[in-house]
Amino acid sequence: MVLDPDTAAALSALLGERFSIREADRRLHTGQETHHVSLPPDAVAWPVSTEEVAAIVRICAAAGVPIVPHGLGSSLEANVSAVRGGLSVDMMRMNRLLRVSTDDLDCTVEAGLPREDLNAALRDTGLYFPIDPGPNATIGGMAATRASGTSAVRYGTMRENILNLTVVTPQGEIIRTARRARKSSAGYDLTHLYVGSEGTLGIITEITLRLHGRPEAVIAAVCTFPGPAEASRTAIEAIQIGLNPGRMEYLDAGAIRAVNAYSQMQEAEVDTLFVEIAGTEDEVETRIALFREIAEANGCSGFRQARAEEERTRLWKARHTAFSATVAARPGSRGWPTDVCVPIGSLAECIVHAKGLLADCPVPYAIMGHVGDGNFHVVFALDPNSPEDEAVVSAINAAMVEKALSVDGTCTGEHGVGLGKRKYLEAEHGPALAIMRRIKAALDPQDLFNPGKILPDDHA
Repeated sequence: MVLDPDTAAALSALLGERFSIREADRRLHTGQETHHVSLPPDAVAWPVSTEEVAAIVRICAAAGVPIVPHGLGSSLEANVSAVRGGLSVDMMRMNRLLRVSTDDLDCTVEAGLPREDLNAALRDTGLYFPIDPGPNATIGGMAATRASGTSAVRYGTMRENILNLTVVTPQGEIIRTARRARKSSAGYDLTHLYVGSEGTLGIITEITLRLHGRPEAVIAAVCTFPGPAEASRTAIEAIQIGLNPGRMEYLDAGAIRAVNAYSQMQEAEVDTLFVEIAGTEDEVETRIALFREIAEANGCSGFRQARAEEERTRLWKARHTAFSATVAARPGSRGWPTDVCVPIGSLAECIVHAKGLLADCPVPYAIMGHVGDGNFHVVFALDPNSPEDEAVVSAINAAMVEKALSVDGTCTGEHGVGLGKRKYLEAEHGPALAIMRRIKAALDPQDLFNPGKILPDDHA
């Protein structure tokens, strides 16, 4: 344990019952959703203001105690695992919508606000926040991992939808990274330095977001294909001709099979694209018809569409449960999700390559992805007591990353680096990795903020 009694006493005096060293609380802050080793912190703190976060950091910095920021804690690449112990700073009680400007189409939120709660609060304004990585992810966690999700094909990722951040530095200073103007040439772009930094450079406490108008009409469609190449080609051609879909998701036959069982659906168990077109009434009718033409030219064997919000919500809820569905199909298993992202022109090639790697895989798996922006995932249902399972999946994961990098893609499109993808950073970034190390050393010289994440060990 690195948390000494004096530091624990100081934190307890500051926070009262919002500071805990109970084992049950510590175990809930390890990032337990996937196969990675779950390492608990020595204690947990629940701040309720930016000023409290800064006070916590100053206490820990003086004692050399590591700090791991924590949101919802999905931690698909062990992003919140406390590899050196220390303090988990749980942001979930900082969950207020601080301001909304309908004229400026923006809002400011605290880091612990879940995205679904934000959209519920915005409902009467006619605006919404479209970034959609998964069920009720927190805005702070989405910023820290540079999340994207099902709607990135139209609206971009968190990178494109954040105007500024309030951040507590490793020295306990409070900074604001930018103003609310939609563009600026004033100084270094600190906002985008912290977006995607996974808590290694600072703790994000407030986020100012771009908002978007709710569309007049939305049509969703489900299209089935003989294989991944045809589905991928349809996605690529839809982007190329400017259909501008709101969402475009791919699930292979295995993913559909798992979702059917888990969510009581009855989709055809073949490779499938889910697409959503939003706009005016006339626009959506024209665009969905064009999409159907493209799909049928690429061998689409089944096509249906839905306008009703209830049916569309059901489709996307099923997509968001695909990870859980895949793991649930093998009782007692743990999920091993991996993702890569490639230039869209290489998407079909890379999915077909992944299918080849998986052809003889003894571990149950499913493929799914946000194919409109070249990002796809493989989820494995791993036997946690089988070294053979882990060896097979590790080799497939490495081969997928190698292929993605060979076409100028990335080792992770949205899960973040955490512990799981650190070893690929050298191959992806080359000499630029040294610049990242210098930034980390300059901003966090004691290496206290989420240590051991993103940057590979010097000897790795």
